[in-house]
Amino acid sequence: MQREQIVFVGTSDLSGHFRGKSFPATDLPARLQRGVGLAPTNIFISAFGPIQMTTFGTVGEVFLIPDVETRVFVPFDGGAPEYFFVGDIKNSDGTPWDFCPRHILRRALDRLGSETGVRLLATFEQEFTYSGVSGQGWQPYDLDSYRRQGIFGEALISAMRQAGVIPDSLLAEFGVRQYEVTSAPALGVRAADHAVITRQLAQAVAYRLGHRVSFCPIPEPDGTGNGTHIHWSFLDEAEQSVLHDAKEPWALSALGRQFVAGIQHHLPSLCAITTPSVASYYRLRPNRWAPIRADVAPLDRGAAIRISPLSGSDPARHARQFNVEFRVADATASPYLALAMLVQAGLDGVRRRLEIETQNPPALPASLSEALGLLEESSAAAEWLGAEVHAAYLAFKRAELDGLEALNESEICRRYAEAY
Repeated sequence: MQREQIVFVGTSDLSGHFRGKSFPATDLPARLQRGVGLAPTNIFISAFGPIQMTTFGTVGEVFLIPDVETRVFVPFDGGAPEYFFVGDIKNSDGTPWDFCPRHILRRALDRLGSETGVRLLATFEQEFTYSGVSGQGWQPYDLDSYRRQGIFGEALISAMRQAGVIPDSLLAEFGVRQYEVTSAPALGVRAADHAVITRQLAQAVAYRLGHRVSFCPIPEPDGTGNGTHIHWSFLDEAEQSVLHDAKEPWALSALGRQFVAGIQHHLPSLCAITTPSVASYYRLRPNRWAPIRADVAPLDRGAAIRISPLSGSDPARHARQFNVEFRVADATASPYLALAMLVQAGLDGVRRRLEIETQNPPALPASLSEALGLLEESSAAAEWLGAEVHAAYLAFKRAELDGLEALNESEICRRYAEAY
């Protein structure tokens, strides 16, 4: 049987799914220039597949253009390789399309650079459930629970490294069949690219082994949640960290403190972007090791924003390892949109010289409906996303809500577990 290699190009869309098109590999040089055509309405493909609403209808054309620096080529024995690119969605004249998630993030990062002179260094810590292990006798963090995944972990780590994503850790987590994978920090858009690529490679490896992974926010209403925690810090032009200041409270520099305060201030409305599914809010309940308030704390894994710990006695190493962890996110969010909103909210804190609220931090929304209401009221979020994207996103997510209205919590968890 003869075969011809094909390539996929995609992006993490409004639903957090990696969607796009494929083409013959021989066409790659031309596709790097002109991309593949898309109907603008494709950005509104829902979490579960059907298009439940669209502001574009059948009209228009945009182009998904591969970013050559995101090339993923990972061979697998006895089958087709994983061969794909992450792309940017552009208008026919080559300008960025307003709805392109990577463009929304780039716009935020450009603003960060122009207003503060720093660059964002970030990574995504991603939890998932792997079907290729038995749940019987599961022990969190246990060597045997790690051992049970067999070659899945080694194959995933190898695939990540081949794709240019530097692996950091893989471990057995608290939930039954739950694991966590983290990559090394990367600058700017690359951090979100690496999160997307890691998800795809985890699914690819599981598929080749006859199993699957699910990044759904929570497999069942009373279960253990799968979070996507975002760690970040800042580098100046000399590649030095400017987040750490050992003389200040929590060792946060003034820039870092104001940035965290901005995220804290806007967090209730940002939840509609960072935890954007109905099931997300089953995870954000008391006694789940997940946040329920927009609180900031060092060494507290129940806080929404955690100041990560330092180890060792070398002050120079402290500055390099120091980071802040944002814990109110999951894999139903597009990493590009989630990171963009954190940057924009943090910048607002810097402009306004906000200080962290320690006495009475605001409560997080208890449902997606409540979160969308807060996002709708946020004029700041409308400016950060763009008015058209802001309004369309609200309608898109409310359509998702309406489609699940007749289901109970267990059925809703099942739907998301199947989709993510």
